[in-house]
Amino acid sequence: MPADQDPTLDVDRLVAWMDAQGLPGAGEPLSADFLSGGSQNEIFRLRRGDLDCVIRIPPASAPADRDTGIIREWRIIEALDGTDVPHTAAVAVCEDPAVLGRAFYLMGFVDGWSPMGLVDKQWPAPFDTDLEARAGLGLQLVEGIALLSKVDWQAKGLQDLGRPDGFHERQVERWTRFFERIKGRELPGLDETSAWLSTHKPIDYVPGLMHGDYQFANVMYKHGAPARLAALVDWEMGTVGDPKLDLGWVMQSWPEDTSTVAAETSGYVNMRGMPSASRMLEHYAAVSGRQVDDIDYYVILAKWKLAIVLEQGFQRAQDDEKLQAFGPIVLDLMRGAADLVGTTDYRG
Repeated sequence: MPADQDPTLDVDRLVAWMDAQGLPGAGEPLSADFLSGGSQNEIFRLRRGDLDCVIRIPPASAPADRDTGIIREWRIIEALDGTDVPHTAAVAVCEDPAVLGRAFYLMGFVDGWSPMGLVDKQWPAPFDTDLEARAGLGLQLVEGIALLSKVDWQAKGLQDLGRPDGFHERQVERWTRFFERIKGRELPGLDETSAWLSTHKPIDYVPGLMHGDYQFANVMYKHGAPARLAALVDWEMGTVGDPKLDLGWVMQSWPEDTSTVAAETSGYVNMRGMPSASRMLEHYAAVSGRQVDDIDYYVILAKWKLAIVLEQGFQRAQDDEKLQAFGPIVLDLMRGAADLVGTTDYRG
C-alpha cells in the first residue's frame, strides 16, 4: 500500500458478518471511513442506518498475538458496561480471522474530542481561556481511573485477565530483564531505583482493573463545559493489577504549581490552570476510597518503568527523529526516579 493511501476494509464481507450478528442497519449501505491507525491497530468509523460505531482491527502486518490483544481489549470494554466508568459501548466482537483476516471488535462511536488532537497545545473553547473550566479537565482525568479502580473485576469475569498475586514483585524482575535485552547504554539511577523498588513494595495493595497507559492521550472529553469525560480509550495495556500505578503514571509528570510558564511548556498539553498535584491526589482518594499516602512509590515506579519502555524506542530510533527525542527524556525520567528515591520518606 502506498504510504499516502489510507487502509481499507472488505466492506462486503463485513456487511455479511454484521447481518449474521443481527446488528442494526440490515439492508442499508455501509460507509467505512478511516480515522487513524498504525502498526498495532486500524480504526474506522462505520455508519449503517441507525448504527454509528467504530471498528478496531490490527493491520495485516501486525504480529499474530495482536489478535489475542484485541480480544483482551474487548473483554475490558464489555466488562465496563453497566459501570460508572466513561467508556465506549461494546457492540460486537469477531474472533474468527477468516472474516476480515484478523480478529476485531465494534464499539460505539464517541462524539467528543481528544487532547491528542490539540494544535500547538491550544485547548478548545472554553478551556482555552477559562482556567477554572480547564481545571475540571484534570479532575475528570484522575476521576476516570478512580472509578475504574472500583470496578468489581471478579464479578465481571476478569479473573484470568491478569495475575494480581505478586504484581509488584514481577514489575522489577520483568522490566529489569527487559532492559537487559534492549540495553545499549547505561542509565544513571537505574540500579539504585531498582533496588529501592524491590524493598519498598506497598503494604496495602488491593488488586483492581487498571488501564496501563493512562494519560491525556488516552481519554476523550465531551464537547463544551463543564469538563466531562466521554470515554477512556486504548486498552492495549489493560490488565488486573494495581490501579494506583495508573495514578502514578498520571502524577509522575504532574506539577504541584501549575501557574508557572513551565507548566505551559512541559509535556504535550498546556498544564497552566490545572489542579495542583495535591488536589489531584485528594480527588482520586475521595472518589476511589483508596489511600494515597504511598504515592511516592507509584511515582517512582512509573518514572522507572516509563524510562525503560521509552528506551526501547530510543534504541530502535535510527533516523526516526521522534524516537531519537526519547533519548534525553529517558535520562530525565530515570534521574527523577533516583532523585525521588533519595528524598522520599516512604518506607513501604
